[in-house]
Amino acid sequence: MRVSIIIPILDEVSILPRLLDSLQGLAAEIIFIDGGSTDGSTTLVCNAGYRCFGASVGRAIQMNAGAAIAGGDILLFHHADSLLPRGCLTSIRRAIENGYVGGSFDLQLDTSRPLLRIVGFMITLRSRLAGVSTGDQGMFVTRAAFDELGGFTEQPIFEDVDMSLRLQRVGRVCQLYPPMLTSSRRWEIQGAYRTVLRMWILRTLYYAGVSPKRLTQYYGNAR
Repeated sequence: MRVSIIIPILDEVSILPRLLDSLQGLAAEIIFIDGGSTDGSTTLVCNAGYRCFGASVGRAIQMNAGAAIAGGDILLFHHADSLLPRGCLTSIRRAIENGYVGGSFDLQLDTSRPLLRIVGFMITLRSRLAGVSTGDQGMFVTRAAFDELGGFTEQPIFEDVDMSLRLQRVGRVCQLYPPMLTSSRRWEIQGAYRTVLRMWILRTLYYAGVSPKRLTQYYGNAR
């Protein structure tokens, strides 16, 4: 089974070198979808030998655009500030062969701060208990299931949560180990306690039925 890795980007030139190095040697189709970068991100990607396409800004829009181009049997949606674990493609293929329609990885934040280590652990625990993943965890899905669901709902936030919930209606999902290594920059910049509280409020309101568009109007983009 062929895996297509789809990576939405927007002004990520500072973190792209680490990502590009990590992708070397992966036996997969790799597609970058740019939402209108002005910092040289697309030039960096193309100079590294990867294909980069443009799309309207918005992570869900960009990922759907990448999926429309991709030729893989399995689609892996990968954030630019995360690093895939070693052996990830083998683990993903094995999961699909065992009857799962998709899933994600455990998460580890790239920091030595004990508090943020706990945050990463709690995100992993929540995902394992609820089966709901975030984009930072490297969401993967079979092409058949993705097409059946009509792709990501093109909403400004929580498109990953929405996809996770809908995917469970199609078939079994799984959580894989070892973990994705994800940047802790959001928590470092905005403050760990403030970020956690903000995300819990947003999630609670989202599950209560408040529209993603209204949430971004009240709280801004939570990415």
